[in-house]
Amino acid sequence: MTIRAVVWDVDDTLFDYTTADRQGMRAHLVAEGLFDGYGGAEAALARWREVTDQQWARFAAGERGFQDQRRDRVRVFLAADLTDDEADAWFQRYIRHYEAAWSLFPDVLPALEALSASHGHAVLSNSSITVQEHKLRTLGIRDRFEAVLCAAELGVSKPEPGAFRAACEALALPPHEVAYVGDHPEIDGRGAAEAGLVSVWIDRGGAAERPAGEAVGHGAVHRITTLAELPALVRADTRFGAPSTFG
Repeated sequence: MTIRAVVWDVDDTLFDYTTADRQGMRAHLVAEGLFDGYGGAEAALARWREVTDQQWARFAAGERGFQDQRRDRVRVFLAADLTDDEADAWFQRYIRHYEAAWSLFPDVLPALEALSASHGHAVLSNSSITVQEHKLRTLGIRDRFEAVLCAAELGVSKPEPGAFRAACEALALPPHEVAYVGDHPEIDGRGAAEAGLVSVWIDRGGAAERPAGEAVGHGAVHRITTLAELPALVRADTRFGAPSTFG
């Protein structure tokens, strides 16, 4: 079966979000003088990530708007009853440090270049167009993608099938001719597979856990540990082997 396009997640797939978030928040908390209140740097960074994950889940579930979840992250993290303007200002001070740490993973440009002539490309993110367009332009890769779709504007988030199918519609291709590449085994991996796309889970941190290339998700979620493995997969006229029994 021919794969004609690749749809990409952004954060922790193309863009090293985890490192940028940690470095940016560390610099921000130093500037704000807030480390002591959390028992040290690692405790503060762990608490920020915990709060981020909690509030992002509420946004993905449709409980809060995109800007609301940012404000909620600040209020919960600081345990402070801030006004919207105060929360926005605090978050913007963090953003300056965070953006200074932005970078692509080193395997991104070679993979995009290897597939540039043979496959269409789009982005599907559980963020907002404003945020991700700015990020992709700053990182110098926006022109690699025919379309950028985000949950805030779509009104539906991954892992809902409608999010993935919207990306396929933007490319004017049926789901079975589109591969989706993302870093989360459930939100990206299982979600894409259940929507009918060829699902590829980029598991950058789990090389020792199971052999690369093993199908680990519902239907056929195929695990790779580097994007260097991707071109050979999507060029093959196949579903990359038998479905797995995971889940």
